[in-house]
Amino acid sequence: MENSQLQNGSPSLALLGSQQSQGSDAVAVGTESKPKKKICCACPDTKRLRDECIVEHGEAACAKWIEAHRLCLRAEGFNV
Repeated sequence: MENSQLQNGSPSLALLGSQQSQGSDAVAVGTESKPKKKICCACPDTKRLRDECIVEHGEAACAKWIEAHRLCLRAEGFNV
């Protein structure tokens, strides 16, 4: 009887343990490796559009491009 309890309890405990370790590993790996580029090299297209707009029209007129670049950077894993 004791043996069957271990067999019944063991898989669920093993599953619970593996889910916890996978979750913590995924978080650690995800936060460490998410920004794979330097911030200056991430999102070159939105950066170029943002910069051109600011030079030609001023920062106040370019909120759309500034926000688009911020969203792109966030998608790349940067906290901006």
